[in-house]
Amino acid sequence: MRHPVFVAIAAAFILAAPARADAPAPAAGLALERVAGGLDRPLFVTAPAGDPRLFIVEQGGRVRIVRNGTLLPRPFLDIRDRVRAGGERGLLSLAFHPRYARNGFFYVNYTDLHGDTRVERYAVGADPDRADPASARLVLHVDQPFANHNGGLVMFGPDGMLYVGMGDGGSGGDPFGNGQKLGTLLGKLLRLDVDAGEPYRIPRGNPFAGRPGARPEIWALGLRNPWRFCFDHATGALVIADVGQNRWEEVDAAPAANPGLNYGWNVMEGDHCYGRDRCDTAGLTRPALEYGHGDGCSIIGGFVYRGTRMPALAGRYLYSDYCGGWIRSVRIDGGGASESREWSGLHVPQVTSFGEDATGELYVCSQTGDVYRLVMRAGR
Repeated sequence: MRHPVFVAIAAAFILAAPARADAPAPAAGLALERVAGGLDRPLFVTAPAGDPRLFIVEQGGRVRIVRNGTLLPRPFLDIRDRVRAGGERGLLSLAFHPRYARNGFFYVNYTDLHGDTRVERYAVGADPDRADPASARLVLHVDQPFANHNGGLVMFGPDGMLYVGMGDGGSGGDPFGNGQKLGTLLGKLLRLDVDAGEPYRIPRGNPFAGRPGARPEIWALGLRNPWRFCFDHATGALVIADVGQNRWEEVDAAPAANPGLNYGWNVMEGDHCYGRDRCDTAGLTRPALEYGHGDGCSIIGGFVYRGTRMPALAGRYLYSDYCGGWIRSVRIDGGGASESREWSGLHVPQVTSFGEDATGELYVCSQTGDVYRLVMRAGR
């Protein structure tokens, strides 16, 4: 199971639509409650501030709504005719504007019919359960040289800026060295001010703005495929789960206000030199934690829990692995990790993403078509 080809295929989510799985058995304490099933490869769950609904991103190009525990039959957004889906491509994420209740704006990240990355802004329609597909406005277009490592997450940070995760462009081993090149958006975390310009302005504080040959959108570099990242709502810390190559998966962590960090790819994979015995690690930010491919194949990053229903998890970062299916929690502080725990007896088949609702409660998506809520069961 550690063969590089197997790892690449597994991490790419290239599976025919599998039969629906039964709900995973409850663990001691932490358990899963199914909130929706029969979905088309769910990849993300989110909600606008103060909104009790859940919005679920389907890889094929739709956004679905769960309202009062019921999956609505009509999608909130359907852009399947614009999306190239399959493998690591598709409709990959959704971010509601912090002032969504006032302006109705939300942003999506998807691969278009040519396989390139598009970040677009949409607006809700007259019906609050339906977006206006004609409101699409292009924010960012990035050419993709290969079909994999598209990154794909858009998320607003505590500073109100839109952050965009970009993979290194694909293939294997970063053949163009994009992770370390400041002249490309590939292999980076981007930071955009979508409120002060059309389609955006370079925010004050972006570390490479004004440097000759560097893209001013870049906030951090040295990333292979930052499929999922998050901000701790209490501390503002940025936590990035970066999918590894052949041997190591990693979690990177830093204060959100630290610009220009270099997380090492493709000089390093995890905390190890990549493809060589020695390498120059000067100026590189080492991961907060790593695990080898004996434990999985493709890290699925989650969130730092700041909800109220599971106090035992307060301040813990939860994450999983597409092949491993386990759920682990860890406390991340000062760029390091402690109090690591794997929740025994809990397994999510083909986990693709975590999600968070408006109250900070957490969800897990499975490629089997199910979305689960994480809960604590008393007396276990």
